[in-house]
Amino acid sequence: MTKADIVKEVAEATGLERTVVMSVVEATMDSIKNSVIKGEPVYLRGFGSFITKHRAQKAARNITKKTTMVIPAHDIPAFKPSKAFVSEVVNK
Repeated sequence: MTKADIVKEVAEATGLERTVVMSVVEATMDSIKNSVIKGEPVYLRGFGSFITKHRAQKAARNITKKTTMVIPAHDIPAFKPSKAFVSEVVNK
């Protein structure tokens, strides 16, 4: 499913114009993205949480050059589905 598919389904379900729904979907995604960039988790009850996970520094091997390199510590965005969401997917 793409963003266009989401916009189409929401527009059909609500009776709103696609342009209005597109702007709402874009604003929602921007809000979630900006919060996660700031390090603030976003909790959507019954759906899941958008969080930032910290990855520690680690050593890795470059097997083509036969060298060891250090991957610095960094943060990555992550999504954790709610228990209700997971149970619906598992019990479909």
